[in-house]
Amino acid sequence: MNAKRNALPTSFGSDLARVDAHEIQREEYDEIPELGDEFITGGILKSGERITYSYPHEFVTLHLPADIFERWVATGPGWQGRMTQLLSSI
Repeated sequence: MNAKRNALPTSFGSDLARVDAHEIQREEYDEIPELGDEFITGGILKSGERITYSYPHEFVTLHLPADIFERWVATGPGWQGRMTQLLSSI
């Protein structure tokens, strides 16, 4: 079901078959930068697409005027986290 929804239309002219057939050569490994410890420790551990928190969350229902809710959502992805940060600073 999701495969059809996530599939790219053929109108994009993708050449994924050629990309899949490519075998990485030894000299191509030199082009890949080495990742240091600071890169790895600076990341956020995710499980799927959800952030895994080290502290428990409480699911609540919050009644807001529609225009306020729409403005928060209009700020883009991550609006829930930004709202959490703002509310925790009060």
